[in-house]
Amino acid sequence: MDALIVLIPLMPLTAAIIIGIGQLFDLIKGEAHESFTSVTAAWTISMACLLSLTLLGADYLHKKNGELILGLWLDSDKLKIDYRFITSGFNIKLAAIFSLLLLVITRFSANYMHREIGFHRFFFILSLFSSAMLMLVLSGNALGTFVGWEIAGLCSYLLIGYAYARPVAAANATRVFVTNRIGDAGFILGIGLSYAWVESLNWSDINKSVADLSKGETASIALCFVIAALTKSAQLPFSPWLARAMEGPTPSSAAFYGAIMIHSGVYLIILLEPLISQSYLALGLLIFSGATTAIYSYVSGLTQSDVKSSQVFATSGQLGLMFLECGLGFWQLASWHLSAHAIVRCYLLLTAPSLIFNTKDIPIKTFKPAFENHRWLFIASLQRFWIEQLTDWALVKPVRHLARDLSYFDDNVVDRLMGIPAPAISVVSSLAAFEENLLSARLDTRNSQFVNGTGFVAAITNWIAGLVHWFEDRLVLQGMGKDTLDFGRHIGHLANKFEIQVLRPRYLVLLVFITLLVAF
Repeated sequence: MDALIVLIPLMPLTAAIIIGIGQLFDLIKGEAHESFTSVTAAWTISMACLLSLTLLGADYLHKKNGELILGLWLDSDKLKIDYRFITSGFNIKLAAIFSLLLLVITRFSANYMHREIGFHRFFFILSLFSSAMLMLVLSGNALGTFVGWEIAGLCSYLLIGYAYARPVAAANATRVFVTNRIGDAGFILGIGLSYAWVESLNWSDINKSVADLSKGETASIALCFVIAALTKSAQLPFSPWLARAMEGPTPSSAAFYGAIMIHSGVYLIILLEPLISQSYLALGLLIFSGATTAIYSYVSGLTQSDVKSSQVFATSGQLGLMFLECGLGFWQLASWHLSAHAIVRCYLLLTAPSLIFNTKDIPIKTFKPAFENHRWLFIASLQRFWIEQLTDWALVKPVRHLARDLSYFDDNVVDRLMGIPAPAISVVSSLAAFEENLLSARLDTRNSQFVNGTGFVAAITNWIAGLVHWFEDRLVLQGMGKDTLDFGRHIGHLANKFEIQVLRPRYLVLLVFITLLVAF
């Protein structure tokens, strides 16, 4: 029975591969192949749902071992990563609920997305997302969970920007994607610290190692994963990204930000209960962020005049209560709250278009008297307490200024020294030209008022500039052969390739891990 768990994330992945290949080679396109795409996605997620329910029944009958190891994925020194799955407990219950909700959303999308230009693209992304989320909740180690975590985030970005021709959709998708990278950094750092101190990435080993870790080590690992969870579940100060995510189609909003992906952070916290419960700092952060997010969402939600915005703040408020429950030690309540909220919120978001149609002639309800007597609270609620503007001022603008300064330095100093992209002959003469510009003694006297002047200083400056130019022309340029110029050009290309390789994300991540290994 345990072996069946491998097929659960594999079934929707198969649908994504079939639909993706069909689109790539123009085998499926247009309205004529809509039924094939929707049926493929629906049948595969149906099989995943059936397998999840079968394993859930076997879990209640105690017919499973609770864990499945397929083999060794990576073996490097003390680091050993297995293909490991959890086949019992809260994980399999959540997989059954998520697969059932994904089946409902997939069936709903077949009619809702009918004749949309990106119909096949939508089902490809939805199937890939389904596989990623099932992998996330069933994986038995941190790396497998992180793979599902990242693929789900990528699918979120693609569906928020579903109407990519619209500037607002593209901008919101980018903003959400960048914000969630903060949580990913916390997750990666948590993985690195777990390897450094626990020497294992298995969730069971991380939870069991609490007795062997110091308080500082426990708090460090717990805080890294808590930051990742708070970002993924849109808790303060990361809450504003959730409102921007509603730019996508309604089925994707129900799947990502109502029923499934938005609960990933709460799931991660519940999964690491033995670890986090031993860190008062992590528990305090959960209590503070959850309570403030619940209050913020309630007040901001009172002034929303459209149904999807109201659902956004209701969702973040409920998630805040879940984090508060975890911080206070009500872990069982939080798990039940997560399961119930996923089902209810999925229904509410899927019925949002019908609600808008059925209530179009009903006047908007007036605000509560509390807002009438406190205009400042009403304005703050409308502006969502200026959290996004404060974030821009504190983080985005400084980073943008730093990037501009670094770009200027790269263009005007590094490229000039390395000869990119100027030809090699111009590179050799750049130093002399730079000196002439500093002396305000350009050889082209038509554009230089200084050298056309009279006086001893002007004459000396003009003489020095001419001497430098003669030295460069006779002794440097003419004295260098073709082999020397080719060598300089080759060095410039190598330096450019080295810079591109070093700036790739995987090498930056590798540098972080190497730094951690050296430090610990």
